[in-house]
Amino acid sequence: MKIVTSAFAVILLSTNLSFADDASRVTLVGVQRIWNNAPHNAFTDLVRFKDHWYCVFREGKGHVSPDGALRVLTSADGENWKSAALVTSDNSDLRDAKITVTPDGQLMLAGAEAIEKPTGRHHQSLVWFSSDGRKWSPKRKVGDPENWLWRITWHKGNAYGFGYGCGAGERGSRLFKSSDGRSFETLIENVDVEGTYPNETSIVFLPDDTAYCLLRQDGKPNFGCLGTSHPPYTDWDWKSLGVRLGGPHMIQLPDGRFVAVVRLYDAPVRTAVCWLDPENGKLTEALKLPSGGDTSYAGLVWHDGLLWISYYSSHEGKTSIYLAKVRFER
Repeated sequence: MKIVTSAFAVILLSTNLSFADDASRVTLVGVQRIWNNAPHNAFTDLVRFKDHWYCVFREGKGHVSPDGALRVLTSADGENWKSAALVTSDNSDLRDAKITVTPDGQLMLAGAEAIEKPTGRHHQSLVWFSSDGRKWSPKRKVGDPENWLWRITWHKGNAYGFGYGCGAGERGSRLFKSSDGRSFETLIENVDVEGTYPNETSIVFLPDDTAYCLLRQDGKPNFGCLGTSHPPYTDWDWKSLGVRLGGPHMIQLPDGRFVAVVRLYDAPVRTAVCWLDPENGKLTEALKLPSGGDTSYAGLVWHDGLLWISYYSSHEGKTSIYLAKVRFER
């Protein structure tokens, strides 16, 4: 497909995080729209595998629609993108694609299916595997019914992921672990975090095995939280960030600083690159990505000194998939 590139002004903002003595510059190097073929294109993730890029997302007739499918795009240079696969279901809405590389060198696609039944909408987490991003294995059910295994993160040969209850009256959070990505055990049946509806998450593991989890909270209160844990990850300490956020994802830069990309809800709604201070539980906006309306759900990859960010947005009128490159300087 033809790539549409847009030029945007560089946005420079200062932060006052406790671990940054001087102002940090965050520069939007470039952004391009890489896909908008479906009526609704949303909920992205990004990975680099065998010197190629893979961007995954959901496409369908609407934000919620029975025809939801998971599109896989690939690119050799990060500029020119083409479709590698479309994972579909005959009887369910496939949602919220996530993609990782397994320890044995395969691509692992994860998502959830929403099935319409006489008693309402029911959910089941799923995974697929591929060696080339084009041919995918049959779907495999993972986790528990009505518990959405949101994002899977690998650490020292094991996969970890928080799932959240999405059935009627089931709003708690659960932590899962797997050695192969195909069978998951429950580490925590009910995560002890304040709030009536903990849900979307992103985990970062440090070399010393410390784990941080950025968590979205809806209900009451609706402030995002940051959790900290150590092996075996059965106990977590949580801090409120005092900010409402959606579609959370985070990464640790090579210099040790933490960056989160989230939806911020104070007007105007936007996808924002933020500094995250794990010690003090503070989230500080550094850069607004070109975005608005229906937006967020980023994929993050550090490559060649830049943070590559996939996300979706409707600021140009139609929900489309974008790829941004961001530079960080002291």
